[in-house]
Amino acid sequence: MPSHNHKGQNGSTQVASKDMPSLPENFFPVFMKNQFRTTIPLPTKDKYPSVKGQCAIITGSNTGLGYEASRQLLSLGLSHLVMGVRSLAKGNAAASKIRAANPSAKIDVWALDMESYDSIQAFVRKCNDDLPRIDMVILNAGMGAMKFNAVPATGHEMTVQVNHISTSLLTILLLPVLTKKSKSNSAARPPVLTVVNSATAHLCKLPNKDSRPLLASFDDPSNFDANERYGASKLLCQLFIVKLADLVDPNNVIINMVDPGLTKGTELAREVPGFVAPILKLGMAIVGRRLDRAAATYIDAVLGHGMETHGCFLMNEEIVGLSKWYHTDGEALTAAIWNETMQELRFAGVEEIVASMHS
Repeated sequence: MPSHNHKGQNGSTQVASKDMPSLPENFFPVFMKNQFRTTIPLPTKDKYPSVKGQCAIITGSNTGLGYEASRQLLSLGLSHLVMGVRSLAKGNAAASKIRAANPSAKIDVWALDMESYDSIQAFVRKCNDDLPRIDMVILNAGMGAMKFNAVPATGHEMTVQVNHISTSLLTILLLPVLTKKSKSNSAARPPVLTVVNSATAHLCKLPNKDSRPLLASFDDPSNFDANERYGASKLLCQLFIVKLADLVDPNNVIINMVDPGLTKGTELAREVPGFVAPILKLGMAIVGRRLDRAAATYIDAVLGHGMETHGCFLMNEEIVGLSKWYHTDGEALTAAIWNETMQELRFAGVEEIVASMHS
């Protein structure tokens, strides 16, 4: 698989995630370091380049990490925020609270249902038609289902649909829009599209990895494991994004991924059964990263780096290795994920879009 090693902002050559060793299988020491011995600095105007006059899109931004990342960008002076949310009522309520971070900023709340291909396509059309510029995108919307549910419109299991298939569609559809807006504005640097990923992609066991077709095997209720599905969905997306980045010129769009760490105060596990919820809440209160510190990793991903992060996985504001599956079954697994996902999304012209992003 080809590599993308680019100069970092300090001029030094950075090693891409794919060329680094994966995180250790014994993840406990890494987890302890992340959660108890690493403090992510909060963003300041001195730390990052000015975002005045710029526009950011953040999905899933009415609550949790997406909301806090939105607030932080506004506090840095962001001029235009687009909140992509499933519920316009909740989105507008969140926007009314967040305006205090930058009263002069323009905040748009647009509908985006990640279970609906029609909604995703409509959202991208609106971005193309209504936004004069787009400087950064954070695809934060995601879910972790605790029981099997299929999306009626597609037949796919909901977690895989939202976290991988729909996120991949939104990513690809935004690429030509971002490129066009950037070139028309003669932007100082390429737009950055950050996909929120997770260290759980390093930990999943993936017992169905040899199934073909692979994506369809996740639609079998007998294969559903609530403890595994979230990580597996993030792995699918991680390997897909790495392949996509190989086919996209970073001079057009910089694509990277970020892990915010285990975070308290989010709604990711909102479907946890009642008797488990208090136990989980207590555990998160003890080990979870503060919401503002976790969201700061998003800000770092879009503002703190350059082309050296193209196709890379960021953790604690640093480039780290990909999941072990990239190195063990990477060729076959990535090929299956890529081919099947592109086939699923062919209706949206994804192959032609990707082909247009080479240069």
